[in-house]
Amino acid sequence: MVTQQMISDFLANDPIAMAGVSRNPKKFGFTAFKELRKKDLNLIPVNPNADEIDGVKAYKSVEELPDNIQALLVMTKKDKTAGVVRSAKEKGIKHIWIQQMSDTPEALAELKDTEINLISKQCILMFHKPHSIHKFHRNIKKFFGRLPK
Repeated sequence: MVTQQMISDFLANDPIAMAGVSRNPKKFGFTAFKELRKKDLNLIPVNPNADEIDGVKAYKSVEELPDNIQALLVMTKKDKTAGVVRSAKEKGIKHIWIQQMSDTPEALAELKDTEINLISKQCILMFHKPHSIHKFHRNIKKFFGRLPK
């Protein structure tokens, strides 16, 4: 079960790598990246097809990330998630947030019985300075007692 402390521990990392950042401004992976950066989250994009996204140096893979990266936000397509998670585990990344709709049973099994701080089935936009629709969704979850405690 995800707790508020797990979320706080994840968000305390600086920088945070983000796998699944799209180059297409109309895709969720790009808009989430841009919105989180506007909210002062220091993100490093991971995209195998980009050298730079929105003015930020991109890395082709998790393996290529600098060794000081301890947190990874995963917003990949489901068929890529398990491989990205496996690479992060092998690299020694300590905090992994698999954005809701990116998780798969295989990806979650990769992290079972590890010491990795795993957050899944949650939307990071509801927890890092939420506003507009994300703030509304957060309040709905809180009302129904489904917000991590």
